[in-house]
Amino acid sequence: MRFTDSHCHLTDEAFAPDLAAVLARARAAGTTRIVTVASSGSDSRAAAALAESREGMWCSAGVHPHAAAAADPGLAVVRDSAARPKCVAIGETGLDYHYDNAPRDKQRRNFAAHAQLAAELELPLIVHSREAEADTAALVREGGEEVRGVIHCFTGSAELMAEALRAGWLVSFTGLASFKSFDADLVRDVPADRYMIETDAPYLAPVPKRGRRNEPAFARHVAEAVSRIREEPLEQVARETWANASRFFGLVDGLALDDGPAAPPPRPAESLSA
Repeated sequence: MRFTDSHCHLTDEAFAPDLAAVLARARAAGTTRIVTVASSGSDSRAAAALAESREGMWCSAGVHPHAAAAADPGLAVVRDSAARPKCVAIGETGLDYHYDNAPRDKQRRNFAAHAQLAAELELPLIVHSREAEADTAALVREGGEEVRGVIHCFTGSAELMAEALRAGWLVSFTGLASFKSFDADLVRDVPADRYMIETDAPYLAPVPKRGRRNEPAFARHVAEAVSRIREEPLEQVARETWANASRFFGLVDGLALDDGPAAPPPRPAESLSA
């Protein structure tokens, strides 16, 4: 059985000491494709360099809403990084009104600028949304048919999911789906061709790894949680999410994660809370 971790942060400093071992465990657990997602301009460069050093790994380029106050200079680097051969998405961008680490108006401008860049470059958009449902829904609508995206680590309402699905978007589930407090109806109700799984590592480790540093090897536990909720075989969830990630990101199906070079990973990027 094979899994795609559609969203993690392998350039995070949490992985600096043992990245090679993390990737070996991912392969052993069946996570043979990984998209490592950027959170800032410098992180976009680091993610591209890491993805280019290994088969079976791709990256995004973007400025997280927590860093939106510095988005103007960061976006120039995002554009350059998006032209790199292994970059398959723009983001992570979006809105986070829980922490409010950047002014909300700057977050909205950052989101809109990313959406415009995604449309221009014909790349999908990776969106973070926390306690910002109305503004997220409005920006999804504004993107129209020119922007296709995913709301990652989906914990929103049924109404926000419906808005995303109407726009042709996907949603993605993390280890939070394994928690008893998670709204299981979100997982049950999403169409089979409109969702992906992710770890968001190093954050949000799933049951039974809760409390540990998360890593791509744990994507199987996310898939198992989804399988239980949807009352579908694990093999079916793995097959559907693999196909959805292939289509959404345009991933090459035959490539699998490898060891890469013996050189150390790129300089760790600054950490940003999920």
